[in-house]
Amino acid sequence: MAANWKMYKTRAQARAFVEGFLPRLTARDVDVVICPPFLAIETVVGLVGGHPVAVGAQDVYWEEEGAFTGEVSPAMLVEAGCHYVIVGHSERRQLFGETDAEVARKLRAALGHGLVPILCVGETLEEREGGRTEDVVGRQLELALADLPAPAGQVVVAYEPVWAIGTGRNAEPADAAGVADFIRGVLARYLGGERASRIRVLYGGSVKPANIGGFAARPEIDGALVGGASLDPASFAAIVAAFSEPGGA
Repeated sequence: MAANWKMYKTRAQARAFVEGFLPRLTARDVDVVICPPFLAIETVVGLVGGHPVAVGAQDVYWEEEGAFTGEVSPAMLVEAGCHYVIVGHSERRQLFGETDAEVARKLRAALGHGLVPILCVGETLEEREGGRTEDVVGRQLELALADLPAPAGQVVVAYEPVWAIGTGRNAEPADAAGVADFIRGVLARYLGGERASRIRVLYGGSVKPANIGGFAARPEIDGALVGGASLDPASFAAIVAAFSEPGGA
C-alpha cells in the first residue's frame, strides 16, 4: 500500500501526518510505503523507525552525479533512507514529457542501487475508449522490462489509468483486475512465470475508503497506489486496513 503525496506537505505537515497515522496503523501483514516530497523524506524516515512503514521517493534520475540541475540520484535517495521509488507516474509522463525510454533508464538505475521501483503504467481516456488499453500498457511494460537482468531485484507494478487519476472516477474492480491479470502475463513473458508470480500489482486511480473494498476483494490486485486519499491519516489508515487479512493486526 503506497501513499503518493505528490507536491503536498511541508516537513511540518509531514510530521503531523505521521504522528496521526501511526497510532491508526493496526495491520501488521500489509507493506506500507509513504512517498513524500524530496524535502520531507528525511523527516518521515526519522519518524517511522521501528514501525512497519517504509519510505519512498516520487522520482529519480538515472545518472550517478553530474550537471543535472534539479535532479536527484539513486544514491542520494538511498542515503536519505528510501527503500522505494516511483518511476513513470502518469503525471511525469503527461506533464513533463517523460518517455518510455527514460522510464526504463530510471528503473534500471533504481534497481542498481537496491531501490524497489514502483513502475506505473496506464492508458488515457482516449486510448481506453479506442480499445487500446492492453496495447498501451503492454508497450509500457515491454520497454521498461526488456533486457532486464535476471537477478535485477524486486519490482512493483502499479496500474493507474490516467483517466481515473485525480478525477473522482475509478475503474471498476473487475476491469482493474482484468488489466492486472494482463500485466502479470506480460511480466511472465519477460521475467519468467515464477518471478512474475512474486511481483505485486497495485491499482491506482481515485482510490478512497469508500471504494477500496471492491479492489481489495480481487485476488489479482495486491495493493494500491493512493494519491489524494493518502494525504489524510485516517483515510489512508482505512485504505491500508482494507487489504489486511482477518487476524493480521
